[in-house]
Amino acid sequence: MERKAAHLAMERQPTGNGAMDMRRGACPTLAAPMQTGDGLLVRLRPVRPGFSLSEIVVLATAARRFGNGILEVTARGNLQIRGLFPETVPSLAAAIADAGIEISEGVAVETPPLAGIDPTELADPLALAADLRAAIIAHRPRLVLAPKLSIVIDGGGRLHLGETSADIRLRAVRDGAAILWLLGIAGTDRTAKPIATLTPDDVIPAVLDVLADLARLGCDARGRDLQAESLIETIASGHALRHPAPADIAPLPVGIHDCGRGGPILGLGLAFGQTDAEKLIALVVDLERLGAREIRLAPGHALLVPGLRDADVAKAQAAAFAHGFRISPDDPGNHIAVCAGTGACASALLDTKAAARLFIETAPELLDGSLTLHLSGCAKGCAKPSAATLTILGAPLGYGLVVNGPASAAPNAYIDQKTIQTAVARLGALVRHNKHAGESARSCLTRLGTDATIAAVQQG
Repeated sequence: MERKAAHLAMERQPTGNGAMDMRRGACPTLAAPMQTGDGLLVRLRPVRPGFSLSEIVVLATAARRFGNGILEVTARGNLQIRGLFPETVPSLAAAIADAGIEISEGVAVETPPLAGIDPTELADPLALAADLRAAIIAHRPRLVLAPKLSIVIDGGGRLHLGETSADIRLRAVRDGAAILWLLGIAGTDRTAKPIATLTPDDVIPAVLDVLADLARLGCDARGRDLQAESLIETIASGHALRHPAPADIAPLPVGIHDCGRGGPILGLGLAFGQTDAEKLIALVVDLERLGAREIRLAPGHALLVPGLRDADVAKAQAAAFAHGFRISPDDPGNHIAVCAGTGACASALLDTKAAARLFIETAPELLDGSLTLHLSGCAKGCAKPSAATLTILGAPLGYGLVVNGPASAAPNAYIDQKTIQTAVARLGALVRHNKHAGESARSCLTRLGTDATIAAVQQG
C-alpha cells in the first residue's frame, strides 16, 4: 500500500521559519497537527464507520510509542492522539499507513455510527458518502473550502445524527415507496434551513453546487454564510420541497442497542472523553475473546461494539467497566461535556475533569439527563461549540458561568476560584429544593429563570 498518510504528514505547511504549521482554528490532522499543552494533537477520521480490533491495537500502540499514550473520542466521533512531537508525527503516520488503516482526508463527510448495520435506518448512507467524497476530490477547479466545513449524510436509524450540527446535511426521507434526500444548510436536523428534497441521482450535483458557492465566497465560508433563498430557487427547481418532522432525539450511545437480527450493540463511554493505550488494548483483548471484530466511534465520546452474542454482552460490559469505561446510560458522566482542560491544553484555565467530578459528587441533581453541563477550559468551547443549559469556563479572574449559551458567549456571572465548590453545591441545591414532582432539572432551571441561577452561584 502506498504510504499516503506518511507522505501527507511530511507535507508541512511552511511558516515564517519553515516549521510545521500548528495553527489553531483548523482541524488537527496528520499533515497539520495542533499544538496543545501536552504536545501535538492529531485527529483521525476513519474512512469506514470504525476500526477493526487489530487496527485499534495498532493505533493505541502507536499513541503510546510516539505520543503520551492518551487517546480521545471527540464529541463528533473522531479519534484523537495526544502528546506527539514534531519528529514523531511522521512515524505515527508511517505506522498508520503500514497497517493499511484508511484515514479520511479533506471535507468531513459524516454518517451515523451504525450506518449499514442498523435495520431501522431508511437508507444506508455509506455508498453515497463514498461517492460524494470522490466527487469532491475530482471536482475541477479544485474546491478550496473552510477547514472545519462538515457534511452530514443521515440515513436515519436508532443513533442518527439529528443533533449534530453541519454546514450541509442530507437526511433520508420516505416518499411512498421511494427514498429521497432532504438537503439543508447550517444547523442540526431541527435548525438547518431546508433547501430541496432530492432523488438519489440529484444529490451529488446539488451538493457540489452548494460547495462551489461556498468556495466562491472564500476559503473561510461556512453554511451560515449561504443565501438559502438563492439556493432554493436554483436547486429546488423541479423538486417539491417537503418538510418532514424532525426525528426524535437519538438515545445516548452508552448502553445496549438492539439491532434485530444483527444482534446487540454495546455502547461504551470514555471517562471525560479520554482513555489510555494500556486500557484500550486490554479492552480489545477482552472483546476479541468474546467474538467482537470491530469498534465504531460514536458522537458523544463513545465506542460501539457490534458482533457480540447476547450471552456475552454482560461479560463485555464487566470487562469495559473494569478498564474504566462507562457502561450505563444512567451514568451522570454521560451528561457532562468536558474538554482536555489544564495540563493538556495551553489555552485552558479550568481543570475540567476535577470540575466534572465535583459536579457528580456535589450536584447530582443537575445530571438527570435533561440537560448537558459543559465544562470548558476556555471560551473556544471545543467539547461543545453549541449552546448548553449550563456552561462553566475558565477565565483569567476565576470561572465564568454561561446560562443557555455557548462558551463563546459573554458570561452571565463569574465564580471566584476559592468558592467554586460552594457555588456548585448551591446549583445542586437550587434544583433539589425547587423541583416539582416529575419535573426535570432543565425544566426546573427554566422555570426559575436565569436570575435565580446567577444568584445561586454568586451567593457561593
